[in-house]
Amino acid sequence: MTIEGKIAIITGASSGIGYATALALSKAGAKVAIGARRTDKLKELENEIKNNGGEVFSQKLDVTKKTDCDAIVEQTIKKWGTVDILINNASAINLFNSETLPMKRYDLMHDINVRGTYLCSKTCLPFLKKSSNPHILNLCPPINLKPKWFENFTAYTMSKFGMSMCVV
Repeated sequence: MTIEGKIAIITGASSGIGYATALALSKAGAKVAIGARRTDKLKELENEIKNNGGEVFSQKLDVTKKTDCDAIVEQTIKKWGTVDILINNASAINLFNSETLPMKRYDLMHDINVRGTYLCSKTCLPFLKKSSNPHILNLCPPINLKPKWFENFTAYTMSKFGMSMCVV
């Protein structure tokens, strides 16, 4: 199996793992739709991929907003006709303990990590079902209920495990 010619949507592509994943997939011949809230870095990545001969488009994407998720999927379908791969990379991290974590930050982690992963997956699903070899990759850990994962950063662990449970 080859990645060449496959169509991938990558969330949280403006930095880190998402940025590197988009570069790697495009170098392997995939066409990539990249989305993130930080559009300045997206444009930088888009230019880098184009300069290396890759096919790409970038779009502002806040995974907590249905309209943004709908828009990147619609643009991908309009441009390339299908979606073969969704990489749910967008994530928020706040390493506070339960006593000191502000609820606003708790809500943000769960909105992005869990709801955003679920929403992007749900939005792509009708098109992925038409692909000959569809994949959804959630950048999250396997669920491990050992106390060490909960003792210091309970809310963050909950949100990442919530991503792990977003398999359709």
